[in-house]
Amino acid sequence: MDDYVQLDLVTPQWRNFFENSPTLDLYQEPDRMKAEFSKLPGDAEKHWQEFQSFLDYAREQYGIINTGYFSEGLDTLWEFFWHYKAQLFAGKIDYKGSMADSIASRISDPKMRMILEYFIKYVGSSALDSPGYMNLMPIIQFDYGLWYVRGGMYNLAKGLGKLIDEMGIKVHLNSDVSAIEKSGKQVTGLRFSDGSKHECDIIVSNMEVIPCYEQLLNEPQKFIKKLEKFAPACSGIVLHIGTDKIHSKLAHHNFFYSENQHKHFETVFHKKQLPDDPTLYVVAPTRTDPSKAPEGFDNIKILPHIPPLEEGSGITHEDYVALKDRCIDKMERCGITGLRDSIITEDLLTPIDIERMYSSNKGSIYGVVTDWKKNYGFKAPKTSSQYDNLYFTGASTNPGGGMPMVVLSGQKCADRIIKQHPIG
Repeated sequence: MDDYVQLDLVTPQWRNFFENSPTLDLYQEPDRMKAEFSKLPGDAEKHWQEFQSFLDYAREQYGIINTGYFSEGLDTLWEFFWHYKAQLFAGKIDYKGSMADSIASRISDPKMRMILEYFIKYVGSSALDSPGYMNLMPIIQFDYGLWYVRGGMYNLAKGLGKLIDEMGIKVHLNSDVSAIEKSGKQVTGLRFSDGSKHECDIIVSNMEVIPCYEQLLNEPQKFIKKLEKFAPACSGIVLHIGTDKIHSKLAHHNFFYSENQHKHFETVFHKKQLPDDPTLYVVAPTRTDPSKAPEGFDNIKILPHIPPLEEGSGITHEDYVALKDRCIDKMERCGITGLRDSIITEDLLTPIDIERMYSSNKGSIYGVVTDWKKNYGFKAPKTSSQYDNLYFTGASTNPGGGMPMVVLSGQKCADRIIKQHPIG
C-alpha cells in the first residue's frame, strides 16, 4: 500500500469543544487519554473505569460484526440473521437498544456521552435511531488509530489510479453517463451524453443506488418505493474558509457540541429542520500537513449536519447562509475568538450543490441513513435485485459511509462479482 498511498497518524484524534467548559481531547495512547478525564467534574478514576468498560463492550461488538458484516460483506438482513443467529439468540449483539441508550447505561458524564454519541457522524445518522451495535465505531478509532492520507484525501484516488495504470486498465475520463441500457434481467451497456454507447458484460455503479435506478435505469416508481427504507443520510452545508491567522486552539479534527445534542438529533432527523444550535465537525488539516495553507494562514472546513433535500421543506438558500453565520458564532463562543474577522476567502456548498455535483440522493453526504426502524441499520445491497449483472458500491451500500467503509464496499463488491461470474 505504501507504494501508492502514504498514511500519517493523527494525534490527538479529536478535540472536543463545549460552551463554558474545557476542551477534551481523544488520544489513542491510554496514558494521555486517562489524563483527559481529570478535566471532567467528579471522580476522574471512575470516569476512566467507565470508559474502559465501554471500550470492552464496543470491542466485543466490533469483534462480532467484523466476522461477517465486514469480513464476508454480508448484504441483507437474512444474510445477517443466518450468519449471526447463534449470537442473536444469545443476546451478544446489541441491537434492541439505541446507540445513545447503550452509551447512557455505561457512561455517567454527560459530555463524554455526547462525544461517544457523535461517532455516529461517520455515517451521517442519529445516535437516537441507530442500533446499539453501532457503538463499534469508537473501538475502530481507539484500537487502530485515526489516519490522514498524506497530501489530502484525493491522493487515495491518485494512488488507485496509479495501480489501475500499472494493471493496464483503460479509464475514460470526462465521459458523462446518461443511461444504463438493459434487456430483460441484464444490463447491456452505457449510453453517454454525447450519444455514444459502450457495451458491457458487467456494470458496477458508484452512483447512489436510488438515483441510479431513477435517473440511469428509469425504473418505475412502484419499484423505487420499495427502496424507501434506504432513506438518505443527512446532508450538510460545507464551508471552507481561509484565514489570515492560525487559530491555534484547533486540532486537526474538532467537534463543537450543541448545548442539547438530543434536541439537535431530533431537529435534523425527525423534524427535518435546520438546527438553531448545531453540533459542528471542523477540520484544520495544516495541523498534520502544513502544505495545505500558506505559512501563517489557516485552511478550515466546517460541516454541520442538516436534513437532506425534501420537497416542501421551505428551506431557502438564505436559511443556509444564516446557518453558516450561526456556525461561526458557535465556534467563537467556544473559544475560537476573532474567527469571523480573520476570514479572507470562503467557499460554501449547500445540499443543492452536493446533489448537483455528486448525484447523491437528495444531497446526502453519507449515503443511506442508519436507522433501526427504517432498515435495521442496513444499507442497500451491492447486488442488484433487478439485473443479474449490475452491482453497486459506495456509501449507499453495505457497509456504508465513511472512506474506510466505502473502500471496503468496493472490495466486497469485487468479491461478489468474482464469485457470481467466475472467469474461464
